[in-house]
Amino acid sequence: MGDEVKKRVDLAGVVCPMNFVKTKLALEDLEPGDLLEVILDEGSAMLNVPRSVKEEGHRIVKVEPLGESFRVVIEKGGR
Repeated sequence: MGDEVKKRVDLAGVVCPMNFVKTKLALEDLEPGDLLEVILDEGSAMLNVPRSVKEEGHRIVKVEPLGESFRVVIEKGGR
């Protein structure tokens, strides 16, 4: 895994379940081991998207607060 983010998606303001759908679509464009940066709102997005991403076989690398949102870095799994 490199440390370089291959793709960034700003999903602040996007409601569930569309924020997970858009995250999943962005991950489909990447190779296993690539990093995706996603901006998510606090609340249900931060509860549901990381959990669902892990269930899909990916790994949460980093979570950082970003004002009222969060920056989440996801490593694409082998699936």
